[in-house]
Amino acid sequence: MLVNGAVVAGKGSSTAKVRSAEEIEQIRVLLRSRYTELDTEYEEAVAQNQRLRLVEIGDAAGDDQADSGSKTAERDAATSLLRTLHDRRTQAEHAIARLDAGTYGNCEGCSNPIPVERLEVFPSATTCVNCKQVRERRAS
Repeated sequence: MLVNGAVVAGKGSSTAKVRSAEEIEQIRVLLRSRYTELDTEYEEAVAQNQRLRLVEIGDAAGDDQADSGSKTAERDAATSLLRTLHDRRTQAEHAIARLDAGTYGNCEGCSNPIPVERLEVFPSATTCVNCKQVRERRAS
């Protein structure tokens, strides 16, 4: 089956089909493209965050509580965006490493193949839906 133009094997079976070198290269191109997009987005967010900080430093005189609150909210939103982009970029890196190791597409929890539908939606997925739900239940 195709995942954004890349073939991913192992839908629902307990043993993953061996991928051809061409299929692996298609997946690699997809993941590297995603990583590049995220890296660019992250670098732009870092630059924007630095600009916000410089403006904040140079423009603090005469601020009232509302101005301070707005600046704090902007800073928190920018920091949250940076954290999210960094995490997504790290996930893409991890997926590329798993592809190189031959474990991409298999669940890190139970070793069963991750359904193709899940990989189509989230190519950096490392767990099947069941293992993901178990982890989320334990975390809460």
